[in-house]
Order: sequence, then C-alpha cells, then structure tokens
Amino acid sequence: MVLAVDGLRMRYGDAEVLHDVSFSAGHGEVVVLLGPNGAGKSTTIEILEGFRLRSAGTVEVLGVDPAAGDERWRSRLGIVLQSWRDHGNWRIRELLHHLGTYYAAYATNTIERPWDTDELLAAVGLSSHAEQKIKTLSGGQRRRLDVAIGIVGRPEVLFLDEPTAGFDPEARYEFHNLVRRLAAEHETTILLTTHDLDEASKLAHRILILNAGRIVAAGTTGELTALIAGEDEVRWSVDGQHFHTTTPDSTGLARDLFTQYGASVRDLEVRRASLEDTYLALVRGQEVAL
Repeated sequence: MVLAVDGLRMRYGDAEVLHDVSFSAGHGEVVVLLGPNGAGKSTTIEILEGFRLRSAGTVEVLGVDPAAGDERWRSRLGIVLQSWRDHGNWRIRELLHHLGTYYAAYATNTIERPWDTDELLAAVGLSSHAEQKIKTLSGGQRRRLDVAIGIVGRPEVLFLDEPTAGFDPEARYEFHNLVRRLAAEHETTILLTTHDLDEASKLAHRILILNAGRIVAAGTTGELTALIAGEDEVRWSVDGQHFHTTTPDSTGLARDLFTQYGASVRDLEVRRASLEDTYLALVRGQEVAL
C-alpha cells in the first residue's frame, strides 16, 4: 500500500476532530475525501503530509511514518494547498524552473525529476502565460500554477486540497484530464479533497465521506449510491395529464405503463438515487447500513 492509515485520531485540547479513521490507497489510485466544513478532511491530509502530528493511530506514506519523514521522503510527495504565498514578481517559467532544481538530486533510475518546465507548463495550460509575473494572473490561472508547483517534482503521491477552487469549466475539464493522466500513466497515488460532488464522481476510484471526524461511508460512486435504500421518482404524462409517483421498481412501473397506455405515455422521467442524495443523507445523520 502507498497510503496506510489505521485508527487515526486527532485531538485539540478537549476536542477530538478525528475519530478512528482508517483507509488505504494503492499505486495509481485516486481517493477523494468528501465532507462538510470541519469534518476533518484538511487535518487528515496535513497529518499524511507530515505537517501535523497525530494524537494516536498509525500512518504510513510510501512506507514511512510522516512524523519521521526526511528530505528524500518529502521529495516523493506533491502538495497543492488551498492557497500559496509567492513573491508576485516571479515569472511563471522562472519560478517553476527554480523550484525544479530542488528535486534534481532525487532523480532515480525509474523517476526523472524534475518535470521538464515546458512540458509542465503545457500540462497545466499555462504555456502562453510562461513569461507573465505571478501578480498579473487571474484567479484560475493562479490556481493552475498552484497545481504546477505541486507536481513539479513528479511526485509518487499527490495531495490536492480543493484544487479546482476558482477554475472555470474549461480549466476544470483540463485539470480532471491531468489527474487521470497522472494516475493512469505515472501511477501517481492521489488524495483529493473537494466539495464538488460531480468532480468526486468523475475522478475517484474510491470516495471516503467524512462527517464529524469519522468515515461514515466508503466506496465507489455506485457502491455509495446503493447504500441509500430509497425509491425512484417517476414522472410521466398520458393524454395531457401529468403524473408523479415513487416506486422501488421504476423499470417494472415503466413496463406496466407502456403495456397499458402504449404510445400515449409521454415525458417519462426516472430519477434514481445519486451521489448527492447519499452524501446529504449521510452528513445529515440518516442511518445507513455500511
């Protein structure tokens, strides 16, 4: 396992913000942490990055306890925080080239470090802005630079904390493709936090839902939506009259409707449980059989 977390706990004074959190991730796996503000997502990531000391439990990242990780271990990680503070007069190309020099000493026979600057600029969609000063960038462009900074060393593990905040739809689409390439082509293990349920369902091999410091559900999008034993909503019309009902068997209902009314059935619409339904039910405290 690339990431292995068992019985993780975090306490600030009398407040316990993480309660017995356990999960793992393998090579090339994208794991998404979902949860409301204050659920413990950022704290979990900071412990795995070695930025914060845990109160209890065991944690290993690339076979090393983050609390004891040395410089060589850190060179194998990539981190994209929710915000960065850089000198605004740096030009994008020179900043990425400068940061890349710190990783050159940690190249291996299998991993070339750092990423080529021009290749990296193209990967995050900043080639045409390479000579701009950071202070002139828009919010979305600044966020793309944050991602470039996080992956400049070709990390084996990448931590992304709300990475697409401020992205426009095109930039978000390009970023999602980049995440998929990193995982599939480079076997980068990625742990990502987001509030965007659509983003989670598109990127995640596995989703962990945190609420009040506990993992309340874990699985693929399909597995999580299956946890909600709800009924499908079905809407249709016959001869201008509109109908609406709920049923555990929408397929059977549709078949019966067409058997009875044939081509008179119009505007048939079936809404099944979604990841959003599952997420809202879990964070609102609905009982779910895990």
